[in-house]
Amino acid sequence: MNETERPAPRWLKDFPIRWDRDHYVTRREMAKFLTLGSALLAVASAAIALVGKLRRPAPAPPRRIATNAEVAAGGSVLFRFPTEEDPCILVRTSDGELRAFSQICTHLSCAVVHRPESDDLFCPCHHGHFSARDGLPTGGPPVRRLPLIRLEHRADGIYAVDKEV
Repeated sequence: MNETERPAPRWLKDFPIRWDRDHYVTRREMAKFLTLGSALLAVASAAIALVGKLRRPAPAPPRRIATNAEVAAGGSVLFRFPTEEDPCILVRTSDGELRAFSQICTHLSCAVVHRPESDDLFCPCHHGHFSARDGLPTGGPPVRRLPLIRLEHRADGIYAVDKEV
């Protein structure tokens, strides 16, 4: 017997695996994997969105801000709503309307201040300007409006009742 006609080892009959083909993945298997993986991610994203919609936080209780007399024409009052970590500002515009907004600038989260002479809200960090009537940006880098705080007028004062995002 010469060397090229040697019989195969006995273990090869018991384990006939071709190692050069063992890790080969066909295009069909890869397409199946990508399709199922994408479907799984889509289902997981939908489930997370559904849970987020169903688990809405309980509304914050109304918070008394001030009385009508405490807010002069062109004046403002600082308060916190819905939690103690959320600074807000109540503004009496030049025409006497009361408006309340989150005091956090939508650009980089600096605190906005009321400027009665121009009837706007000003962010001193990057010179952003917001309208005191509706919270829309009127100048500077901010592009989103300030979140509005809904107000309720009661006999004993002005209350913050909800925050619109």
